[in-house]
Amino acid sequence: MGNLYGKLMHCKQLLDGHLFEGFLRKVRRWTMAEEQNVEQFKGQARLPKFAAPKRYDLFLKPDLASCTFSGSVRIALDVVGHTRFLVLNAADLAVNEGSVWFRSSSSSEEIRPAEIVAVEGDEILIIRFDRLLPRGEGVLGIGFQGTLNDKMKGFYRSTYEHKGEKKNMAVTQFEPVDARRCFPCWDEPVCKATFKITLEVPSELVALSNMPVVEEKPDGPSRIVSFEESPIMSTYLVAIVVGLFDYVEASTSDGTKVRVYCQVGKSSQGKFALDVAVKTLDLYKKYFAVPYPLPKLDMVAIPDFAAGAMENYGLVTYREKALLFDDRHSAASNKQQVAIVVAHELAHQWFGNLVTMEWWTHLWLNEGFATWVSYLAADSLFPEWNVWTQFLDETTTGFRLDALAESHPIEVDINHASEIDEIFDAISYKKGASVIRMLQSYLGAECFQKALASYIKKFAYSNAKTEDLWTVLEKESGEPVKKLMHSWTKQKGYPVLSVRVRDGNLEFEQTQFLSSGSSGVGQWIVPITLCCCSYKSQEKFLLETKSDKMNLTKLCDSFDSGKGGKFWIKVNVNQTGFYRVNYDDELASKLQYAIESHQLTATDRFGVLDDSFALSMACKQTLSSLLSLMAAYKEESEYTLLSHIITTSYKVVDVVADAAPELVDDIKTFFISLLQYPAEKLGWDPKDGESHLDAMLRGEILTALAEFGHDITINEAVKRFHAFMEDRDTSFLPPDTRKAAYVALMKTVNNSNKVGYESLLRIYRETDLSQEKARILSALASSPDPSVVLEALNFLLSSEVRNQDAVYGLAGISREGRDIAWMWLKENWEHISKTCGSGFLITRFISSIVSPFSSDEKGDEIENFFATRSKPSISRTLKQSIERVRVNAKWVKSIQSETSLGEVVEELAYRVY
Repeated sequence: MGNLYGKLMHCKQLLDGHLFEGFLRKVRRWTMAEEQNVEQFKGQARLPKFAAPKRYDLFLKPDLASCTFSGSVRIALDVVGHTRFLVLNAADLAVNEGSVWFRSSSSSEEIRPAEIVAVEGDEILIIRFDRLLPRGEGVLGIGFQGTLNDKMKGFYRSTYEHKGEKKNMAVTQFEPVDARRCFPCWDEPVCKATFKITLEVPSELVALSNMPVVEEKPDGPSRIVSFEESPIMSTYLVAIVVGLFDYVEASTSDGTKVRVYCQVGKSSQGKFALDVAVKTLDLYKKYFAVPYPLPKLDMVAIPDFAAGAMENYGLVTYREKALLFDDRHSAASNKQQVAIVVAHELAHQWFGNLVTMEWWTHLWLNEGFATWVSYLAADSLFPEWNVWTQFLDETTTGFRLDALAESHPIEVDINHASEIDEIFDAISYKKGASVIRMLQSYLGAECFQKALASYIKKFAYSNAKTEDLWTVLEKESGEPVKKLMHSWTKQKGYPVLSVRVRDGNLEFEQTQFLSSGSSGVGQWIVPITLCCCSYKSQEKFLLETKSDKMNLTKLCDSFDSGKGGKFWIKVNVNQTGFYRVNYDDELASKLQYAIESHQLTATDRFGVLDDSFALSMACKQTLSSLLSLMAAYKEESEYTLLSHIITTSYKVVDVVADAAPELVDDIKTFFISLLQYPAEKLGWDPKDGESHLDAMLRGEILTALAEFGHDITINEAVKRFHAFMEDRDTSFLPPDTRKAAYVALMKTVNNSNKVGYESLLRIYRETDLSQEKARILSALASSPDPSVVLEALNFLLSSEVRNQDAVYGLAGISREGRDIAWMWLKENWEHISKTCGSGFLITRFISSIVSPFSSDEKGDEIENFFATRSKPSISRTLKQSIERVRVNAKWVKSIQSETSLGEVVEELAYRVY
């Protein structure tokens, strides 16, 4: 072909110029097509653009006894490039080579491939033909077989019991890139198509997919179930569930049928989620100004499920714990989790499903928005829950991860499918949601809502990038949204504002905050809000430079430049901005006074404490100053604040145990004193008419007192537990306090007295409520005896614990069990790695066991162990966990240099008491 091209150049003068150039372009395309080869498609982040799918006609026949499936797919394509190749995704499938064919719409001839190559590492299927495929519409046919795997991804099996018999169900989990494990496809979000799905299933089982059933035909012991063709959507949103289920049903105000499916006998546990879903769909229809796009919505509780839930279009799947609520045995925190998770997944029906990210770089467009909108919905449905104050827990989790040098930008480059799992993290979800809240606060709620509705309408049934959203918001608001937000989404990290008073001015200087205490190089456009002495006196401006200042006398009438006055200033009003604030000593002392005199809102009290904790960890403040500030919260009664005080206390106790073990008992006494007043006020028993937040707080405070070794709490817990074991009367141990009792019980367990441990295992084996099983698992490893911790960890890997539930047990490992847990992880790494594969589960094993250590020597040991065991799906988590170890080590050294810490702790304990 190259020689022909050269000869044609010599004949140019013999042909008309336009005719020659047109023919020459064809020759070039033919030449390029001839030069294509299998090797050039390997190692690429994205599929080539030779062809685009338009419609999938998919048939699947799962065999639940042998845990296999067979299927065929006909894919209507638009061939847009000159090519002899079709390259699509496939993994863990056996393709029947004789079943593969292509037929152009312009011809009835079936073109058979000359070669089919499965590239396992890249999860692609390369189909080579001997001739160029005709451009335009065509159909690709493929037959295949696969295994219903036990990895909780692709097309997999989940187990359940019915009438004492163990059974299998077939379930799909395709996000992010696992549709390719069920059928060959163009498995990228931008490759949207319609789906016509047909299943052959046992007659007695329920078969569900994204769309309603359009036809059912009996076929011996099986039946053929055909579903309506779906609207255009991405492959990762396709869903299929086959099993034995009960359901409850209701309808939205415009007639959309909503069902909650669960195991037989548990249908009553789906009623709360059903009610939330119906109300949430109506709410989102109004907020997004676009109706719910599908004719039905099914939500299904799956016994084996790796993530919390998955937003499949019209068929949302959940862990049982995240969907079902039992009035007698579920805690108030379980109820709140169900509401927020349901609201999150239903937000995706618009933000993610109707409008889909173009590529995984823009994952945060899905997850950040769904997280933020879920709180918007929960606040509308349950205003008494004060969820916007609780939202600060999301922000704090985002802060913690983004303060690491090994963090990543919100918009993160994805170079290979194996890298995608690790960005389903606190940056995409929690930082993403927090910067959205910051932007909404800056633009105003009404303007923001109108812009989102415009965005949804403009990009419905198509794909979008982050810049597309900024363009719509900028047009609606008239504000420089792109310029503002690029500094928050395209670079990792966030700023800390150093604020001080000098010469009658309030001076601001921004630097990148890092938990290591090092100086980062980032710079942001920061929406500053502040108030002075009162929330009636507020100012806001954009900090676009490294530093700025404002005149205090204009800001605050109470400011006396000569004497300083009794004034206070709070920067980042109600914590709507994603940044920290480091006040000078004068401003910090005034804020502490404002807290003690109840002048700050709950969100601002939260922010002051969390900033101080982070600055102490980064060695920018002393631990003594943090503890002094915590003493100002001795009369605190708000749930989110006390919950955050407890979380902070756990971390402080751990680091002091490493830095100054002789002070641990005094530190625990201080925290017990801080928590005793609300604990005594709440007591162990629920009160008539008490709030949802009081119910959640009771459990957290009693658990904390048990963790800190408060004898009165532990003795009462053990007494109540034994009474509960006698007849399981929930009046002895209501679900909100059960975790506290289990932890207290395990504090009394050691190798020579394991009665409490065996009692918890007995409850675990008798209950079929996933929330109760999770509670027990989270307490089993909290014993101070390392040998008991080891036994608990071994139990997590037993056949009695579902793979996805093992992570609950990792969260409760006692400080005394840290070293044995690390030894256990090393010894079982190959098994854990093989069992969990990639994604959320395997990374949790690493972060939970590695991150609590606090010495450089241990950091080196961990680094050496994983030097030959790391892989792309865990490398980011591993680096982050080791960095946390080194941050802890630096904090330990800083605390050891505080010579007066013991005196401060003793004085504070006396003052709080």
